[in-house]
Formats: sequence, C-alpha cells, structure tokens
Amino acid sequence: MRRWKALMVLGTAQFLMVLDTAVMNVSISALVDDFDTDVTAIQAVITLYTLVMAAFMITGGKIGDIVGRRRAFTLGLCVYGLGSGLTALAPELWVLTVGWSIIEGLGAALVLPALAALVAGAYQGRERAVAYGVIGGLAGAGIAIGPLLGGWVTTYLTWRVVFAGEVVIVVVLLCLVGWVTEPPRPARAPRLDGIGAALSALGLGCVVLGILQSSTWGWLRPKDPPFTVFGFAPTLFAVAAGGLLLWLFRVWERRREERGEDPLVSFALLGVPPLRAGLTMLLGQNLVLLGLFFVIPLYLQIVQGLNAFETGLRLLPVSVTMFFSALSGPFLSKLAGPRTIVRIGLLVLLAAILWLLSTIRPDLHEASFAWAMALLGIGMGLLASQLGNVVQSSVEESRRSEAGGLQYTAQNLGSSLGTALIGSLLIVALSSVFVRQIEQNPAISDAVRQQTGVVIEGGISFLSTDQVRAATAQAGVPKAEADAYVAEYADAQIAGLKAAILAVGAITLACFPFTRRLPDERMAGVSASGPS
Repeated sequence: MRRWKALMVLGTAQFLMVLDTAVMNVSISALVDDFDTDVTAIQAVITLYTLVMAAFMITGGKIGDIVGRRRAFTLGLCVYGLGSGLTALAPELWVLTVGWSIIEGLGAALVLPALAALVAGAYQGRERAVAYGVIGGLAGAGIAIGPLLGGWVTTYLTWRVVFAGEVVIVVVLLCLVGWVTEPPRPARAPRLDGIGAALSALGLGCVVLGILQSSTWGWLRPKDPPFTVFGFAPTLFAVAAGGLLLWLFRVWERRREERGEDPLVSFALLGVPPLRAGLTMLLGQNLVLLGLFFVIPLYLQIVQGLNAFETGLRLLPVSVTMFFSALSGPFLSKLAGPRTIVRIGLLVLLAAILWLLSTIRPDLHEASFAWAMALLGIGMGLLASQLGNVVQSSVEESRRSEAGGLQYTAQNLGSSLGTALIGSLLIVALSSVFVRQIEQNPAISDAVRQQTGVVIEGGISFLSTDQVRAATAQAGVPKAEADAYVAEYADAQIAGLKAAILAVGAITLACFPFTRRLPDERMAGVSASGPS
C-alpha cells in the first residue's frame, strides 16, 4: 500500500482539475442569477479558463524541467488553491474571471504536465500502467461526476461550496505532497524560452478561441461575432492566425536548437512514432468523449426535461465503468499490447455509440440508456488505461515534462474540437431537418415557414419544445398550426441528436488508422523498481 501513496496524491489532483469545469457547466443558471449577468458572459468565463490552460500547458511543462517537477506540481497547487478561494468568495463577475479563468487556469497548466511526468518517474513496468489507468479513470470520472455533484450542490446549497471544498482538498494535498518522489534533476537546469512561450501561448490561444467560439460567431457566415473580416465570421481567421503563430514557434524553436540553446519543446519528439500516435489518439479520445458529453446532456435536459442532478445520475454509469475498465487495462496488458487494447476499446466505443443511437427517442428507455452508457465507459476506460502510459514511456526521463505538456495540450484541443464541431453539426442537422419537414407539412402556413427561415438564417440554438411553443404563441400562430409546428420541431430535435452521435461514431472509426504506430509489445511482470 505504501508504494501507492504517491498515486493517491496525483490521482486526487487529476480528479480536481477536471471536476470544477464540469461543475461550472451545470451551474450556469445559478451564476447568471448570482452575478446579475447573462449566459453569454458566463460562457465567456468558461471559455477563457480553457484558453488559459491550453495556451500555457507547454510552458508549464518546461517550468517543471527548470524548477523540478514536484516543485512545479506544488507551486501549481498553491496557485490553483488561491484561484479556488477567490472564486468561492467572488462578489463580482470580474473577480470570478480572475480567480477561476486566469489563476486556476495557470495553476492547472503547472500541475498537469508535472503530474504526468511524476507518475512516470514514480512507477515502472506494469505498476506504471496501473497508475496511468487510475489517472485516466479518475479524469473520466470527474467529467461524469461533475454534473451530478454540481447539480446537487447548485440545487440544494450553492456552487460556491464546490470551490471552497477545493481549497480544503488542495491544503490536504500540499500536506501530503512529500509522498511523491522527486525524480533526479539534470546537472544543469534548462532556461525558459520567453519568446517561444509567448508564440506558443498566442498560437494555441488563437486556435482554441476560434474553435470554441465557432458556435457563437459562425464558421463562415457571421452569427453574432464582435466583428467581421471582409464580411466573414472571424472564426477561421482566428484559427489561421493561430496556425501561423505556431509555425513561427516551430521555426524559432529549431533556430534555438541549432544555436545550442534550450528550446521550449523539442519538435524532434513528434518524430517518435509511438509518441505521435499516442498524442493523436488522446486528441481523438477527448474529441469523442466531450462531443458525446455535449450531446447527451442536451438530450436529457432539453428533450427529456431532466434537471442537472437527474442528468448527472443518468451519466453515473459512464464514470463507474470507465474507472474500473481503466484499472483492468494494465492486467489485459499481460495478454495483449497497447495497440490491440486500444483497438478493442475503439470497437467497444463504436458498439456503445450505435446502442446509444437506438435509445435517442422522445421517450427515455432508462435501462437501455444506462447499459449503453456503461458500455461507453468500458470503451473509454480501455483507451485511458493505455494512452498516458504510451506517451510517457515513449520518451526518456529528461523529456517527460515536455511530453506531459504535449499530452495535455492534445487533450485540450480534442475537448475544444469535440464541443465545437459536434455542437455545430447538431445545429446544422436540426435546422436542415426542421426546414425540410415544415416545408412538407400542409398544416403549416407559408408565412410561418418564411419567418422560420429568417430566424434560422440569423442563427438558432437547441431550444426545448416548450420554448418553441411559447414563441409560436407570442407570434400569434393558431393552436392547430402551432401543434403541428412543435411536433415537427420535436422530430427534428431527435434527428439532429442522432446525426451528431453518428458523427461521433464516424470520428471513432477515423481513429483506427492512427493506432498503427502504437506499440504492441505485451507488458512484462511487475517491476521491482517502483517507489518505496
């Protein structure tokens, strides 16, 4: 038991980093009321947190190499705890933004790369695989449990309790951080590349900002952007600007290496096939997971009318099976290599997605939905049990913080893409099906069809049937016509949700070719070189 003390600290930190984002997402209504603001402002706060974390993840990994990984982990926890305390006490929206979006985001950017490297340094062989299985399982559990905890706390207490509790947990972790062993440090600590850090932060920030705001700004045709570029939405321009900055970052890093100076990240790492495959699969895993976790709560809350707590309960099977599946992955490593286990996980994921498709209907079939979610957790757990270990085992000890920064950058990009792409596809499918159906329904007048086209042209969101019915009443639509209109919208909701889930299934299939470079050697017995 003594050798797993480090994992208790590191696993708790991983769970904490994931939990409060999920809590914040289900607390939007309460935050709007508390700060007397609108949903757009709160969503901007949530977007900024993701931006800060993604932008500084690579820099955070390098700081771990400079000051030591355990020290970076400890410093990150202090920053994160400070941000949580400020968030819990925030009297104004700008204080919430500083505390949660900026300070907590910077803390997470220090903690996560160091955490990945510390796990690799503390465990060897099958013990390392078990440790990464636990870390991956806890990350998935945090995503699934967050809505349940957030829904309960928001309904019966206040969202501030979660952040106050995080401060307590951070204090406990700081008291126990001595359980984590500090890997040997190089004789000469590398220097921080300030220009590289700025270029990577700005580049990643622009890419993630463009992706996350695509549903608000529009991809090409402007919806509600703060400005336009030659009459187009700024989304693709932001992504392109980020791509240009990242290209300049790569050129700058190569120049530093040629001059014998320390780069922020060595791009030679991306030439390591198992590392490159592991990073690609992590991006794909998070794209699938966050895409589904965008669609499924909409189905449960908007279509079925469940509250945040009831939605969290329906998501609980994912967290349970994902955690135990992630734990079982290392034992499967005795029988098969990571490539085979990841491919099995993708097949299980595909089966779960197809099962889930059959449960998306106007009436919720509780048992079938729960089993589909449980199967989804098993597939995700198998992937989580392997990919972190593959990434860290692909590099030498001195490169693990850099690999950790790349690892969590890939996961952040996958999460952003999952939410943005699947969300955009859902709205496109909903709009196209709805327009087609009302065009074919003789009970709906030309005037209503024309007005619907105008509204859709300006951009729509995923509304409930009650909201649509209220809009028809406000517009003075006769009851019989309104009933037909709402019925067609309800059918379009289901069709849009199914199209989005089917797209996630297609992405899962597209991940298979990228498994080719994953290692396929079976794991040997337990190493005796784990921590004491």
